[in-house]
Parts: sequence; C-alpha cells; structure tokens
Amino acid sequence: MKSRIPLVLLACGSFNPITNMHMRLFELARDHLHQTGRYQVIEGIISPVSDNYGKKGLVSARHRIAMAQRALETSDWIRVDPWESEQEKWTETVKVLRHHYNDLLSSLQFRKELTRNSWPIERATEDFFSSLDPVSPELKLLCGADILKTFSTPNLWKEEHIKEIVEKFGLVCISRAGSDPVQYISESNLLTRFQHNIHLVTEWIQNEISATHVRHALRKGLSVKYLIPDSVISYIKHNHIYTEESERV
Repeated sequence: MKSRIPLVLLACGSFNPITNMHMRLFELARDHLHQTGRYQVIEGIISPVSDNYGKKGLVSARHRIAMAQRALETSDWIRVDPWESEQEKWTETVKVLRHHYNDLLSSLQFRKELTRNSWPIERATEDFFSSLDPVSPELKLLCGADILKTFSTPNLWKEEHIKEIVEKFGLVCISRAGSDPVQYISESNLLTRFQHNIHLVTEWIQNEISATHVRHALRKGLSVKYLIPDSVISYIKHNHIYTEESERV
C-alpha cells in the first residue's frame, strides 16, 4: 500500500440513464490500475452533466442523480457527485477535473490532520491516510477509448484543455468495438507526447450497452432488464420518464 499512488477515477457524461456498462468501466479500470503495481484506487466518482447541456431527451439532473445513487447502492467504492449537475452552465471537463482534484487534496489533508491530532477515527482509515505521505494522490478521467478520437474534432475541445487533461491528470480509456485508440494516439503529436499518462484497457468480454438504445427500448415499452439495475428500472417506471413525450423534448 505504501509504495502505491492513491488514485481516484472520475467519469463525466449524461448517464441518461446509468447502465450496467457505465459501472463496469470502473471495475475494469480499477483491475488494470492495480495490476500495474503502481496505483491503489481509492474511489470512483460519477459526475452527471447539468441540464444546461441541452441534449435532446436529457431528463432532469435530479432524476439522473437519483438513478445513479440507486444503481450504486451495491458498490462500496463508487459514488455519484452532484456538483457538475448543479452548475448553472455546462461545465467543461477540465474544470470538473480541477474541482474534484482540489476536493481530493482538501479531503486527504483534513483526514491526515485528524490523524495527527489523534481525533477518534477508525484505525483502518487512520493507517491508510498516514501511509499517503509523501505520495501525492492522482485523479484520472475514465472514459471510452473513443473519446481520444473526439480530441481531433474541430472546435470540440480546446487544445490547452486537452493538454491539461493528459498532462496533469491522465486518462484511463476502455476499448470499445470499432475504436482504435492506438491509432488515435499515433495521429496526435500531443497525445503521443503524453501517452505514458494514457492507460488503454481492453474489455475482452465485449459489452456495448448504450444508454441511447436503452431509452429507445423504454420508449417502445420493451424490456431493459439486465441492461440497467432493477432499482433504476423501478425508478423509471415510478417517475414516468423515458416515455414518448420525454424523448421529444
């Protein structure tokens, strides 16, 4: 533990709705990072986009947050964070990363102060946080490998933001059918320069669950069982979302 870098994984997106694949990405990433022998993943964060993102069919953030919370009830290390969804304007990904990294540093400093002052905290927690010195924690963006391709889309990303993301934070990219992350990196001088900070993870058991396809199935009254958690299905039915009407918004 003491020789490993504490690391938090952050996933941004609509989560409209959250699917089993969204959660599966975290498990794949954690396994990969642990197998490198360099990292100890201490937390996963799901950050749903705000309503002002303006995407067609995007249900209210309060619904997307609630569904994610229900989906993550069985996880002991992944949580949903509402900060991004509460912003009045759409927040660029790099700004979300900055916010959570600052929170991470503040939280770890606070917990270490508790340890130094011998305040009553659990021994396991105390041992963990006392082991962090002098290693600085890291925060990495978790995404599908296709995000690398979008970096080359004109006017979609700011060059300085891409640089900050790959240089300061880093990426953990999960492979998807039809994407070629190695090619995307080789075609970009910037990504090639910082490829040491881009972790490519292959999902050998292909799982292409799409939130878009889930919404379409729900709109048609088809079953989505085993694609999203039962607790999320119940929430959707109870709140009458992802109907023909909501998809036209």
